[in-house]
Amino acid sequence: MARASSKKPPGTSPPDPMPSRVDPCVATLVDKPPTGPQWAYEVKWDGYRLAVHVEPGRVRVITRGGYDWTRRFAAIAAEARQLGHESMILDGEAVVLDEKGRSDFGALQRALGRKPSLHDPREILFFVFDLLYLDGHDLRRLPLRERRRLLEPIVAGREGVIRLSEEVEAEGEEFFRIACEHGLEGIIAKHRDKTYHSGRGDWWQKITCKRRDSFVIVGYEPSEAMPRALGRLLLGARKGDGLVYVGGVGTGFTHEMSTELRKLLDGIVTRTPAVSLRRKNVIFTEPRLVAEIEYRAWTDDQKLRHPSFKGVRERADDATVYSLD
Repeated sequence: MARASSKKPPGTSPPDPMPSRVDPCVATLVDKPPTGPQWAYEVKWDGYRLAVHVEPGRVRVITRGGYDWTRRFAAIAAEARQLGHESMILDGEAVVLDEKGRSDFGALQRALGRKPSLHDPREILFFVFDLLYLDGHDLRRLPLRERRRLLEPIVAGREGVIRLSEEVEAEGEEFFRIACEHGLEGIIAKHRDKTYHSGRGDWWQKITCKRRDSFVIVGYEPSEAMPRALGRLLLGARKGDGLVYVGGVGTGFTHEMSTELRKLLDGIVTRTPAVSLRRKNVIFTEPRLVAEIEYRAWTDDQKLRHPSFKGVRERADDATVYSLD
């Protein structure tokens, strides 16, 4: 491990205990960016939210739902050891970039997959946007502007797998317009004077070019035109302690993706549906997989309008599944 830096952030003494896990701050979806000098703007990355815990003798990579995925993000963990501090918690997003520098969730899924891929796992980058703990000091009680001041010397200018998620000096509405024109998912606005709060709140706001959320795959309809392929995926959202049907998606996957996904789903077919649904030619599956879906809006009866499939993940990180509560 690299030698720890002697530079200490402002804080209290004795040292603060390092938390074993921090529930992440989650941005609230709003229709337009907030305005004013108190707001900072960043690109909204399309990947996996991670917290990297650097401790004496070990590094842990923790998902938003609290799972230890250090092995799956081994390159990030290895580089985190070399950042020059004995202990810290970095908050950020793991992504794979396309040829235009945009985060591509499907490419990230392929890089993490068990099957051979065109994408090397070492292509996975970790864009850091917050620093929650540093060398014995819990920074969550500091305003964002102070946390960023301490973060930037650690990761700014790096060209490895760990990089800084840059703040963009621009008016919010202009930045959002440009982000959408360049095919980005959207932007994030963060209040510079707020301390770090776990959970969802208006101190972080997200403005998306299109809506995008995660839904549980509860079954499928076979393709009538292509044998061994999918016609539609059937989707569920969380409500209370269970799942409710929110519609199906039949676009966004290639024929090859469709046949591979059907093969995967045929291995988890069940006679006990996870949702209440009466429909012919439906094959229900155990609710183990989650689909990333881009869509326009919701209908009056709580169904997805104009959905498009973007990727699939295991349901291990259930915190990301859309909730109707």
